[in-house]
Order: sequence, then structure tokens, then C-alpha cells
Amino acid sequence: MKSLFPRLLMIASLLLAGGAHAEAQLGRDYTLLATPQPTASGKIEVLEFFFYECGHCYHLHPFLSKWEKTKASDVEINFVPTMFRSSTEPLARTYYALQGMGQIDRMDDLIYKAIHEQQVGLYDVDSIGAFLAKNGVDRNAFVSAYDSFSVLNKVNRAKQMILPGNYNIEGTPTLIVDGRYVVISRMQPADTIRVLDEVIAMVRKSRGAAAPTSKNKKH
Repeated sequence: MKSLFPRLLMIASLLLAGGAHAEAQLGRDYTLLATPQPTASGKIEVLEFFFYECGHCYHLHPFLSKWEKTKASDVEINFVPTMFRSSTEPLARTYYALQGMGQIDRMDDLIYKAIHEQQVGLYDVDSIGAFLAKNGVDRNAFVSAYDSFSVLNKVNRAKQMILPGNYNIEGTPTLIVDGRYVVISRMQPADTIRVLDEVIAMVRKSRGAAAPTSKNKKH
């Protein structure tokens, strides 16, 4: 009698392959925003609402950064620093200031590591400016950007985005796809990324579009 092992192995492989391409399901993989929000382009928009001092954001960050580098070309990702209290505004201003200076890609990881691995206190423009200067950022240029009208506008917009009636953000990290689908986070960051891909695939399918090739792109 022939061994059943090869057949069982084939069945197991097919099951695993099917799981890798599972369709996203409401309530299991995502919830819906009560009020869908407009998106800025024709691409599938992903928003991450994050907070530098959030431990879960810190653990998700390297996985999301890796995903960003290989995401499909019909997907764009934007990051929103989240402020639930006034004491968190300096780091939100820092994000937008560094973004405007073209320094955010280089400094993002360093800020997370400083806070979570080195316990560096980054609480105000002075402590943050000193830290950035040690890492090659022009301190005067940073302070100027930090206090700029452009950064203030972006910070005020970020404050509005988390409110009920808009994105209604209650915790971080929160990933929202296409202005309406709230990804249900998993305990393991890799599983959260898997679910994100499944939700994106669902949106793409609803648009009747095929998956394009991946494209390297940084925020």
C-alpha cells in the first residue's frame, strides 16, 4: 500500500497556502469607521496613528517599515502622530518638523530606540533638540521648523483627526485602510501586517483591480 504521507503533505501545503491568501472578514480582521473619511489620492491609503512613547507602536514600527519598502505601488502610507494629552504634543511637532526637513526617515528609528531602549527623556523642544543635535540634525533649523506655522497646522489637523466623527482613534497603533477599514491588531506584529495585507487585498478586489508589482517608497 502506498504511503499516505506525500498526499497528507500536499494537503497541508495547500491549506497553508490558502491561509496565506485568506480573505479579510468583518469583525475578525477589521471593523468599519462610523463615518468614512475621504482619501487624498486614487491609491489605497493606509494611515498609521502612532505615538512614539507607545510600546506597541515601537514593536510594530520595524515590521511596518519593512512592509513599507516592499508594498505594492497602488498603496500609499501616511503617519499621524497621535496626541491624547498636551504633554505629547512636542513629539508630534518633532515628527512633522523632521518630515519637513527631510530627516524623518533617518531619525524615526533613533527616536523610538532612544525612548524605549535607552530611556532618553524627550519631553520638550530643548531635550529633543539636544538629542537631535547629537545625531547630526541642525538644532537651529529644527527649532525653526518646530515653531513654524506649517507644523502648527499639521499638529492641529492631527488633533482633529482622532476625534469622534472623524477617525475616532482610541488607542495606538491604529491602522486604517481606504478611509473606512480599521485593522484589528494582533498580539504579534507580523500577524498585524498579514491582516493589513488581507484588508488591502479586499479593497483592491472591491475596486476590480489586479495587484501591481511592489515599489520601494519611504514616507
